[in-house]
Amino acid sequence: MSAAVLGLKINDPVSVPLMWSRQCLAGLDPATIMQAPVLEPHDVQCVLPGLDVWDSWPLSDASGMPFAWRGGELWFALAAPAFDDPEQRHGHARIHHFHRRAGRFHHLGVTLPDGFSSGSREWSGAARMEGDEAALYFTAAGQRGESVETFRQRLFVTRSPLPADDSVVFTGWSPPCELITPGGSYQGTDQSNGKIGEIKAFRDPFPWREADGSEYLLFTASSAAAPRDFNGLVGLACLDPDGCRYAPLAPLVDATDTNNELERPHLVRHAGQLYLFWSTQTKVFAPGIDAPTGLYGATAQSIEGPWELLNGHGLVMANPENEPFQAYSWWVLPDLNVAAFVDYWGVDDPSATSKPQGRSHFGGTFAPFVTLALDGVKAGVARRAQD
Repeated sequence: MSAAVLGLKINDPVSVPLMWSRQCLAGLDPATIMQAPVLEPHDVQCVLPGLDVWDSWPLSDASGMPFAWRGGELWFALAAPAFDDPEQRHGHARIHHFHRRAGRFHHLGVTLPDGFSSGSREWSGAARMEGDEAALYFTAAGQRGESVETFRQRLFVTRSPLPADDSVVFTGWSPPCELITPGGSYQGTDQSNGKIGEIKAFRDPFPWREADGSEYLLFTASSAAAPRDFNGLVGLACLDPDGCRYAPLAPLVDATDTNNELERPHLVRHAGQLYLFWSTQTKVFAPGIDAPTGLYGATAQSIEGPWELLNGHGLVMANPENEPFQAYSWWVLPDLNVAAFVDYWGVDDPSATSKPQGRSHFGGTFAPFVTLALDGVKAGVARRAQD
């Protein structure tokens, strides 16, 4: 169902945006923060020597669960060569695909052909089955052919059939269709230089179909109404009649003066409630806000809201106190299992305020799944997931 059918206009609110303020986070009590389990050496398993892997997402079915594929699941993740400085990976990111069987990820290859994207690298998105095709939603970052990294971000979808036999994974991707462009509530990202955590956002597309058939798109964004250092949004748009382009609506979450990046927003329906999740890091909170790197979220009966922060402040799960950089980029599945990647682990220092330099503590691989417990507006870690 389109924006026109719904009677929505550009920048109309589906619901009043949830204001995520420093007052909300003032309720965080370090003594009650739910923490993920500490990773042990056997938890950090390299997928392929010489390859770093981070943000991941499954090819999902209509419910959001991983699509059953060849005795396992098909997953996507960002990947890059293993540089001496792991932070270089962002400038060389490509989407790769993996076969997950019995809880282990097996590398299959680079997903999109060289030169296919309009950017110089590919950043995060989502994927779902649409009919008999895999639809890959992704971010194209920078400009194709550039010699210096720029930070323009554009949102696209492309589709490929999944063959019945095991000869190939994809039979050929359709020309990428641009989903939406910045405007209205959403700040553009035509930045010629920047620093991770400080650049403005227009990335991480996530498609969502409501029970009435209406199609929405969530994305990480920055506020055009408040063009300053900390102006992160969870953006929202509704599908137009052409079946590809989305019309921008008012954001779902507004973190102006609180946080710069509400990354990889996605929705899960559980026990009659709709849950919105995003990831963010300590370093992108505004000065004076003491909040950990973690998985944050809100809940409502439907996308129309009203939205209420989980646990009163939004934090669902943080990294362990002694391992503040252990994992990142959490992705919650409808069965409440949560994927992430191993960032910098084995630090064993609760006072650490910056990530270690070099590769000595960098994981660059899939983290073990954990399982959440959700009960209305209460959320936390239930246990380490069992595959």
